[in-house]
Amino acid sequence: MRDLPATAALRTFEVATRHATFTSAAEELSITQSAVSHQLKNLEERWGLPLFERGRTLRLTPAGAALAPLVREFLGKLEATLAELREQKGRVRLRVNTTYSFALKWLLPRLPDLARLHPEILVTLESSDKAINFANTDSDVAIRFGHGNYPALHTEFMFREQLFPVASPALLERFGTPSEPAELLRYALLTRDGADLVPKWDVWFKSVGIHTDVLHESVRFADTNMTIEAALLGQGIALARSGHVEKEIGDGSLVRLFNIPFPSPAAYYFVCPKGIETQPHIMTFRNWLLVESQRAQDNYDKP
Repeated sequence: MRDLPATAALRTFEVATRHATFTSAAEELSITQSAVSHQLKNLEERWGLPLFERGRTLRLTPAGAALAPLVREFLGKLEATLAELREQKGRVRLRVNTTYSFALKWLLPRLPDLARLHPEILVTLESSDKAINFANTDSDVAIRFGHGNYPALHTEFMFREQLFPVASPALLERFGTPSEPAELLRYALLTRDGADLVPKWDVWFKSVGIHTDVLHESVRFADTNMTIEAALLGQGIALARSGHVEKEIGDGSLVRLFNIPFPSPAAYYFVCPKGIETQPHIMTFRNWLLVESQRAQDNYDKP
């Protein structure tokens, strides 16, 4: 660390690497050409390395070319970190990891309420569909979809969704509204591929007493959001989870078909490393989250 010069000297070096002359570098820095030359000479003496080949135009030496990207990265990270710290000003950051679809459809619309009630918490959302490993991530807490089998973590149940068919009003206007579940077999059915935790159409049909080996599937989609978007576009009927279509059901862009209870076998859980659940900002977020979860559960359980 004894070879680390003042930040001003590093800044002068970084600017000079992007200019052909000390004069043009001085103009960007709003200092004199002699000040630029003096700072760079001192830097070369301090490091014992020539950084520039001086002539009609500046050229970096091999040592200068090797150091330039390191100095540029250091200054960039320093400026970004300082800006972030100035923005926080006493706020505590909470990194929340969850799946992309849950963050987009359920958590994100509710975050303004958290910001209003608890402005001291600065939430950073991180999304991943993989199992959370707190040893290999900066996340503080996570929201996971599963069966609650997380023995190494502090785990709390949040809510369980209902599954039901949804369709766009335009599709129902073109093909008619089915009056009973069996009529769905004549429609294009939208399905999310993979996702073993989420029941497919054959499971839903079996639950309502319909056994069939023939399903008119149009496309299988890689994630929940694509499936819902296809339903919005009128491409077919999707089997949706209640937490992912709250807005669409509320504004009428999707219509729920049949009030048949079908609870998801998997549910959402709040998880974090054991021992940190009592930290004040985590307790605040957890309490707010569980209140919102209970409201959602009460709404999903309505017929």
